[in-house]
Amino acid sequence: MQTSELITAEQLAEMPGGRHSELVRGRLVPVNPANPHHGRIALLLGARLLAYVEPRKLGTVMVEAGFTLSRNPDTVRGPDVSFVRAGRRDFPPRRGFAPGPPDLAVEVVSPDNSLPQLLLKAAEYLGAGCELVWIVDYDDATARVLASGAVTLTLAAGDVLDGGSTLPGFTLPLAELFNPPV
Repeated sequence: MQTSELITAEQLAEMPGGRHSELVRGRLVPVNPANPHHGRIALLLGARLLAYVEPRKLGTVMVEAGFTLSRNPDTVRGPDVSFVRAGRRDFPPRRGFAPGPPDLAVEVVSPDNSLPQLLLKAAEYLGAGCELVWIVDYDDATARVLASGAVTLTLAAGDVLDGGSTLPGFTLPLAELFNPPV
């Protein structure tokens, strides 16, 4: 959709094809379906997070849910996997996208989203108040951990990803993502 007018988060939520787009400073950005590696990594991460979060009633784990990160012009991003703490006053919204960022945003590198693009997206999440961002790259078997005011940490397949202060006690050996049991 080409238009010179800026789109709002509310307009995006009402668009039939808008579910396959993100909104960046009022402009639609198409989002292609995930490839099998991307989808599998996102599912494994989401399943592990859900298995940790739900029994402890820590909050909500979602896939591809929209979050309004900024207004005028609006930016709406849909991380591959996200977590929002229990008790957040504005969550879940009755309609449309969640106001504000998730507490944890997870992005998986894919052919359509390069690492530099995802690092910019991570900066948007953090700038909007997200506490923790994980960028997972299947091709080089790494996970980058970004937190506000902290140095980016790059973990390899032999390392353990943890939830830090956002999800205390959560751990995931990265080998389980990159070398799953057959």
